[in-house]
Amino acid sequence: MPAPEMDTATRTELEAAAFRRLVEHLRERTDVQNIDLMNLAGFCRNCLSKWYRAAAEEKGIPLADPDAREIIYGMPYKEWQAKYQQEATAAQKAQFAAANPGHG
Repeated sequence: MPAPEMDTATRTELEAAAFRRLVEHLRERTDVQNIDLMNLAGFCRNCLSKWYRAAAEEKGIPLADPDAREIIYGMPYKEWQAKYQQEATAAQKAQFAAANPGHG
């Protein structure tokens, strides 16, 4: 079944709603580490915050990285790290290095 036709505003509203739900889901799933996301999907919460900041800048809205991260994490990044971030295992680090050469 092909996707229904819709106007640009409706499509944008649906995309925005899906994005908000993704962010909400990631905020709820604090057990899922960024390195897990990177190893499985090639992006993480930090990537989302960078994409958000870039989109803001394309619209002429200055947004600092810490502010973009807070929008995605729902709290300051340092607070999230202190509460939820775990040390990556050697296996996770090796998988990341193999899958993402030059990314650091």
